[in-house]
Amino acid sequence: MKVGARNRIVGKITDIKKGTLMCLVKVEIPASSRMASVMTLESLEELGVKKGDEVEIVVKAVNVLLMK
Repeated sequence: MKVGARNRIVGKITDIKKGTLMCLVKVEIPASSRMASVMTLESLEELGVKKGDEVEIVVKAVNVLLMK
């Protein structure tokens, strides 16, 4: 699949928490940092990933906001 996003990071899946429709996939990336992705269970199944797998994170966002 071709995507326009240029921000790509390789990491390892550390945890997958499944709900009834969605799931949270946590990924450890270089520099001992973490990122997470929320997706449908259908998308998780199509990707065929599991804990311990190495994945590529593609980041494309219009806005990223952090507030305290």
